[in-house]
Amino acid sequence: MTAANPHIPLAPVRAGQEWLRACTSDPGTAQRMWTAGLPVAIRSGTHWRVAEARTSHTLAALRWMHLHPSGPVLACLDTRRAWWLLPAGAAVDELDDVGVTVRPAGWELLCPPVTNSVGSLWWLSIPDGTGYLTNPTVLAAALASTDLRSEGGSE
Repeated sequence: MTAANPHIPLAPVRAGQEWLRACTSDPGTAQRMWTAGLPVAIRSGTHWRVAEARTSHTLAALRWMHLHPSGPVLACLDTRRAWWLLPAGAAVDELDDVGVTVRPAGWELLCPPVTNSVGSLWWLSIPDGTGYLTNPTVLAAALASTDLRSEGGSE
């Protein structure tokens, strides 16, 4: 038997799954889609805002943030993009300077369940069930500290 990941205890996984399901327009349909191995499109705006960044920037920022908890972060291996979930009413102007695209309310984020990946979509940092989301100020500082903005071009 392998040791459980100390960063992902089972209780938060279940709570995170319930929270994510509750963020959908139809929790029952969402669960059926996840059971069928499909991602679910969840609209931003009501529960969160979405900040999109390169996966390389995101991984560097997560390393920098090890002392600062982040909210949920979703990644796609195929597109090499990652999406940070931010509070719905948060000011995000400071993210403009660090190479992040903040998606408008109503933008759909394809989400796998918290419990497993779907295709190339997987959670780098899972929802914990509390509704805790990433602070945009901390995210901007983390991304600025990575000094990856000078890479130019897209991945």
